[in-house]
Amino acid sequence: MVDITVKNLTKKFGDFAALRGLDLTFPAGQVTCLLGPSGCGKTTLMRIIAGLETPTTGDIYFGSERVNGLSTRQRNIGMVFQYPVVYRGISVRQNIELPLTEDRSLSKSERMRRVEEVLDILEMRDVANLDVSELDNGTRQKVACAREVARRPKIILFDEPITNVDINSKLQLKRGLKELFINLKQTVIYVTHDQTEAMTLADQIALMKDGLITQMGSPREVYDHPKDAFAGFFLGNPGMNFYENIPVRQGEVICDIFPSPVRLPSLNGIVDGIVALGIRPEYVRVSTAQTPASVRAKVVGSAIVTGGQYLLRLRVSSMTVRAKISHTIGSTVRVGDEVWVEFPTEHVSVFANNQA
Repeated sequence: MVDITVKNLTKKFGDFAALRGLDLTFPAGQVTCLLGPSGCGKTTLMRIIAGLETPTTGDIYFGSERVNGLSTRQRNIGMVFQYPVVYRGISVRQNIELPLTEDRSLSKSERMRRVEEVLDILEMRDVANLDVSELDNGTRQKVACAREVARRPKIILFDEPITNVDINSKLQLKRGLKELFINLKQTVIYVTHDQTEAMTLADQIALMKDGLITQMGSPREVYDHPKDAFAGFFLGNPGMNFYENIPVRQGEVICDIFPSPVRLPSLNGIVDGIVALGIRPEYVRVSTAQTPASVRAKVVGSAIVTGGQYLLRLRVSSMTVRAKISHTIGSTVRVGDEVWVEFPTEHVSVFANNQA
């Protein structure tokens, strides 16, 4: 296992800068998810680390070794792509073992041990002796993942490996990959645009936008403490509620979502000015009874979402609020009802104005 460091990494295609001066480290033995919308640069970054693209400027290090001049093969990496790459005409077990036979330092017993280990973790014993041609697309992708993990390369790169499989296979693959990552502790870079995958699989998330890393941290840190409105919006289903042009006077925020001016922990020393506020829908509290910190709201929309929760759309003064609430409360209110809404100050984020 080695860490990966990129320094001042830039990649241009003509006048277009796909990556813009990146400096970051992917820790050894951890799973880092490169997360962001299409076109943000995450696949370009992965391809440069793999040696499939050459950076315009900057350096890549595996541990203390600068690898810019090394071929993909010389970098000793594993790669799993969007579509499963398998060897047709042989069994699942043989698919996993075949690359291991190239390593003369491995005994047959060690090869078998590695094969059996990944078969167990990915729950593939029932298909171990089947020809891969007999398998569905999702199971073939499991085979591709198992083969690369069993090789034990320095680094494994996953390029959206769950994108092109059916929903049941997605769930199985996520569970299996999580088990692999926990048990084997390899250095992994996992590229995805799916926030659920990132939140489930990652030890840390590197959030990307327009060729830059906008925030890097644990899934919970990035989710609960977004550094900018992009992180607040991109993570979450739905994303944050945003309110712009909110005045701060003498360290207090003046906004209709609060019954009176409040001091927010996230103000970080701002005394006077104009800011934007954000709060995630699941942190908005809805009640039929007034509390000291609540404001009156009208229900203007209601829908059942994943997990039996309700997503309410509310009107507070001139502001629209989305609140994700439990079935217990959500099933008792109807469109047109008046309710009381509270915005816990510890969950309200403050951003520079005009970010939302």
